[in-house]
Amino acid sequence: MTQPIALQRIRRLLVANRGEIAVRIIRAAREMGAQTVLVHSSADRNSLACQMADRTVEIGPPPAAKSYLDIPAILATARNQEVDAVHPGYGFLAENADFARQVEAAGLIFVGPTADTSR
Repeated sequence: MTQPIALQRIRRLLVANRGEIAVRIIRAAREMGAQTVLVHSSADRNSLACQMADRTVEIGPPPAAKSYLDIPAILATARNQEVDAVHPGYGFLAENADFARQVEAAGLIFVGPTADTSR
């Protein structure tokens, strides 16, 4: 079975979420043959998702506003880690039209609803 074109292009995926959501995304990426980069807060550094990810990058302290919702830190990590796509999971930035637009403007695939759909 042939994968959709977008999935064929994803060699490295940034996961911008935590907990069970991140674990499920990492497992799916692994099944598709993609490497994963997980951004996480300092409180989550020993999480199962961090143990499973190919790479991890700590982007801030425990408050979500200072880590999981820090768009500049997430985009900087995406650039530095040379990812092809960003998966926000659900919650946090999943339906943030501005985030989706910024990911796409950076030349990356946003795995989720388009900015127009979210808006």
